[in-house]
Amino acid sequence: MTTAHIQGEYVDGRVDVRAPGWRLTVATDGQTATLRRTDTAVPHRPVHIELPGALDRTDRTDETLSVDAPELDTTGPHPVVTISRRSTAWRAARTRIECTPEGPVLTWEVEGEGRLRQSLLLAQRAALGGRGGGLRPSGHAWRTLFTPNPGPPRRLTRGAGESAAVGVCGDARPGRGHWFFTPAPLALALTEDRVDEAVDPAAAETPHGWWTVSAGAPVDDLTFTELTYVPSDGGFHLALAHEGHTRVDGRHHSPSVLLSPGHPDPYSGLRAHRAWLEREGWAARPRTAPEDRPAWWTEPMFCGWGAQMARSRTTGTPAPALSTRAEYDAHLNHLEAHGLVPGTVVIDDKWQQAYGRWEPDRVAWPELREWIADRHARGQKVLLWWRAWATEGVPDALCVRTADGLPVALDPTHPEARELLAGNIRAMLSPDGLDADGLKIDFTADTPSGESLRAHASDTWGIALLHAHLKVLYDAAKAAKPDALVVTHTPHPAFADVTDMIRLNDMLRLDDPEPYARVVPQMRLRAAVAAAACPDTPVDTDDWCAPDRAQWRAYTEVKDELGVPALYLSSHVDRTGEPLEDIDYAALRTMWARWRSRDQPRSGPAGAKGRTA
Repeated sequence: MTTAHIQGEYVDGRVDVRAPGWRLTVATDGQTATLRRTDTAVPHRPVHIELPGALDRTDRTDETLSVDAPELDTTGPHPVVTISRRSTAWRAARTRIECTPEGPVLTWEVEGEGRLRQSLLLAQRAALGGRGGGLRPSGHAWRTLFTPNPGPPRRLTRGAGESAAVGVCGDARPGRGHWFFTPAPLALALTEDRVDEAVDPAAAETPHGWWTVSAGAPVDDLTFTELTYVPSDGGFHLALAHEGHTRVDGRHHSPSVLLSPGHPDPYSGLRAHRAWLEREGWAARPRTAPEDRPAWWTEPMFCGWGAQMARSRTTGTPAPALSTRAEYDAHLNHLEAHGLVPGTVVIDDKWQQAYGRWEPDRVAWPELREWIADRHARGQKVLLWWRAWATEGVPDALCVRTADGLPVALDPTHPEARELLAGNIRAMLSPDGLDADGLKIDFTADTPSGESLRAHASDTWGIALLHAHLKVLYDAAKAAKPDALVVTHTPHPAFADVTDMIRLNDMLRLDDPEPYARVVPQMRLRAAVAAAACPDTPVDTDDWCAPDRAQWRAYTEVKDELGVPALYLSSHVDRTGEPLEDIDYAALRTMWARWRSRDQPRSGPAGAKGRTA
């Protein structure tokens, strides 16, 4: 018997591990295992696990030639099962299973040289002859899948026979619409029960409970662009897209995968996932503790993007061209006339001359420093929108480039690119620069992806590359102004040290054929994911793009329950052109006052006409 009352033993050549709540049985041939719950009387099917894995090189596919019998070690704090195999791609390969109280943790190790194209986990590609050859996924009886990376806004869950991706890439194209959180936690939740896709999974009755399948490693080792849940007929496996940018020179081990049963809902599973990462040292803490958080960070904010879009609808002018001093003054004056003075103003796309540079567009924003100083005199703070990865105005040599030499993203592994990026942020935030108060960082889903792309330090890629990029931005912001506020949409626990606030992002995917969706359930889901994964990080509730005024009103009623109230409109709903009415401004005044009284102590804008707090 080992600690935590987990017992492992050989039984007729099999390895049998029993823990409170679950039991793992590894077959005598070492190829498969079964995992079942033991804490419930509800009949359920065990999960069938294919153990060898397949870590494909760019020049060679990893096929399993043979698998040794499992070896059990009970000398450590937890039983450990090791399965060795012969591989077509590696000198040596093995699967290590640490049997923890939360569930078995699987890690795949290889020895040799090469670059990884992809890692297929919880599967094997067998070259054993007969009917057992080919790709063999793990098996399950799950019916419902929950992913913390939002996809179609009208759906909160999906069938277990559908795929899901969590990572740092996405856009409006089919199959790539998972860009709201980049990255979300690398944790999926599944249940044998059928949960209506429009029902909050926390409120659904699930007699079988939820399992989590989650991945973890130090953030610098997350050198893949996506983790994909790959379904098959009664089966599944996980795929990590390394795209040839993860070099193996000697020994390499994959991120660990924890299979954990018995969670009452997906958000409990996410909290357990974060706790696991914390114990392993793979989660970060906010650099500003909650008790030291500046009061102004959680003041109601106004971001001008929705108002820009509304004006674009009526004028025909592209929305980025409506990020101007005159437009923002008009929006803010209109709101103040209705008793609404936000504590923070976000100047959105496109206030600068070039996306990759700090210099303001002097036609659109003449004397921006003086405008910011005037807002400071009114007791308000100003954030500047910043497009991650932008190459406009950046020398090609400082960018990740295609095989033809075309720039696709600023390269944070290049020392001169880091210097340029940090210099931009210093000029934007320092007292002798524009003296803005923080950043709203957008478009993190533009993280470069492609096997042929080349970065200065090519071994840093995917999730790790985005973290490196944000670290440059964050460090520069804090060096320029220690109380600067940095807002991102990256609720992965390892990113808590490069963000001060998690933005819930757009309500809709406007490029969908039918983008309409109920707003409140989707935004509640996102806020719950952020709270579970990054519990000490405040939430920016966002406000764009409401399908219509009725949905915008419904969200306004609950916004202060989810996080810092954000307002993107000034006079009209941009998608429909419906005007805001007196009842809408009254509802905003009430909601902001409610938030300010709840979030005490708070100091709002000084001398604000019509203050409601």
